[in-house]
Amino acid sequence: MTLAIGIDIGGTGIKGAVIDLDAGELVSDRIKHPTPEGGEPEAIIETVALLVDELGTDGVAHIGVCFPAIVRNGRTMSAANVSERWIGLDADTLFGEALGRDIHFVNDADAAGYAETLSGAARDRRGLVIMTTLGTGIGSAFIYDGVLIPNSELGHLELDGRDAEDWAANSAREREGLSFAQWAERLTRYYRHVEFLFSPDLFIIGGGVSKQHEEFLHLIDVTTPIVPAVLRNNAGIMGAAALAARHAR
Repeated sequence: MTLAIGIDIGGTGIKGAVIDLDAGELVSDRIKHPTPEGGEPEAIIETVALLVDELGTDGVAHIGVCFPAIVRNGRTMSAANVSERWIGLDADTLFGEALGRDIHFVNDADAAGYAETLSGAARDRRGLVIMTTLGTGIGSAFIYDGVLIPNSELGHLELDGRDAEDWAANSAREREGLSFAQWAERLTRYYRHVEFLFSPDLFIIGGGVSKQHEEFLHLIDVTTPIVPAVLRNNAGIMGAAALAARHAR
């Protein structure tokens, strides 16, 4: 049994668990803390260190952390719904120093997409799979024939003069009090545009709202098959852990 810790940092919450990578499942309770107000690096690092301490590292071979940003070689190159001080930050080194061991830092949607490839809705799927996570923003992951293509940013596609996530993310639905039917109209506009640009073979919808997929998924009018994520809110945790193990090989 190979154990790893996965940590998923979001705009509103930071959650983590111990994963059995061989079985592809959580072997601890999932622990969650609120994301510190302002999303400053020091406060988030402190919260992650607390979470890892609560989980315990006995027998843990790898630690993976995922985050809503473009991540190049462990350095965060953007900042979505967190402090702009993350831009250009050497996150791998800073988190590694705080935790006292090597860690692997990745984009959150990439982690979720990778997890769905290993044991979720994209498992054994050929062709281009695009996973999008609908939450505070819109994250995305490209998987082609099972291979992750990192750092796509489909939430920031410009549509109607605005970032798509400004009006199509789940946060926009909640903020504006939209019904699921009204929201699905916006999602149709968004996914048709993505469909036109990339001609995917499958869309996977993740994020916490995917638990309510029966309310809106069938209302999104696209020709590409569209299915809910299987791993849902655990996908980022599991993917971050699995990518940390892959990176260590």
